[in-house]
Amino acid sequence: MGRRKLTSFRVELSLQPTLYSVIFFSLLAIVLAFACGSIIFLFYHISPWIAYQTFFRGAFGSWYAFSETLKRTIPLLLVGEGLALAFRAQVLNIGAEGQILLGAVAATWVALFSGLPSFLLLPTMFLLGFLAGAGWALIPAFFKTRFAVNEVLSTLMLNYVASNLVLYLIGGPWKGKGVRGFTYTDTFPEAAWLKTMGITRVPYFTLLTGIVLAVGGYIFLKKSALGFEFRIVGNSSETAKLLGISEEKIVLFAMFLSGGLAGFAGVGEVAGIHHLLRHPDHISLGYGYTAIIVAWLARANPLATIFTSFLFGALLSGGDALRVSLGIPFQVVSVFNGLILFFLISTERLSRYRIIWGEEKAVERSGS
Repeated sequence: MGRRKLTSFRVELSLQPTLYSVIFFSLLAIVLAFACGSIIFLFYHISPWIAYQTFFRGAFGSWYAFSETLKRTIPLLLVGEGLALAFRAQVLNIGAEGQILLGAVAATWVALFSGLPSFLLLPTMFLLGFLAGAGWALIPAFFKTRFAVNEVLSTLMLNYVASNLVLYLIGGPWKGKGVRGFTYTDTFPEAAWLKTMGITRVPYFTLLTGIVLAVGGYIFLKKSALGFEFRIVGNSSETAKLLGISEEKIVLFAMFLSGGLAGFAGVGEVAGIHHLLRHPDHISLGYGYTAIIVAWLARANPLATIFTSFLFGALLSGGDALRVSLGIPFQVVSVFNGLILFFLISTERLSRYRIIWGEEKAVERSGS
């Protein structure tokens, strides 16, 4: 006879997942997405090893590649942290793509048609761009609070309205004087250009602003009274009612902030990258949709969007390298985005379980 020790444990469902479980299952979702992505490369008769080498070189292999990753990170960071704030209050803003475009439209009007002095151009562009994005987001927020219209549908439909508005402007009243073939506006005066880091196309103002706002958003949610109301409304609308918190106020403010930051990102794109208004697909490479996954992967934590936006910035930059070097359609990047979102949703429930370990117990063991 012998004795051995067994450690008892039990599995419990937690209301809030732990930090470790969130990190583990987020990384697991990314790994599973990349593993499934290998099937796509095999379909194109390309070794996944070669494909991923090309991908990482395109995202991090040189200073130019890294700067292109940073360039794509900036709008994802600005939009993602705004969506993180909205998602924390259970406000599902799916219209950031259109709000980016409205910010770009407002900035273009200031740069080309306002007649303001040079030193006022950039501050006014960012102010009006923020307000334009916020105002566009308040339209579905109004219909949600007054008529219970689902904000997912209304914000999504407004994306197409914004896109067609841009197409109308660049092909009609705002079309550049010397434009032939492609449609876009005249180039902004240099006073309306953002300064970039060295010879790169990375506007340092929007990059630093995005990082500062991510930290500020985290402090806002954790330390301020209004941030507390965001969290209460997001966790339970019934509790919010018992505490006298106005859910309508939170919905309107959440949409205002998230839409405004998307509009701010739109200004950054036209002032820092393009220096004119052009086709919607060139102003935003699907940033508004990708930022939804950025905010989701960050678990609606504005501070974490610094890291998740950089991840997806690398995904977009590496996707460019795959397209140019290996001839793989750029839409493959969208497949990766979809796979990551799919696995994030799939593992969301698992992240809420935790293992509780008990004390060791001695048990009898028969021996020969």
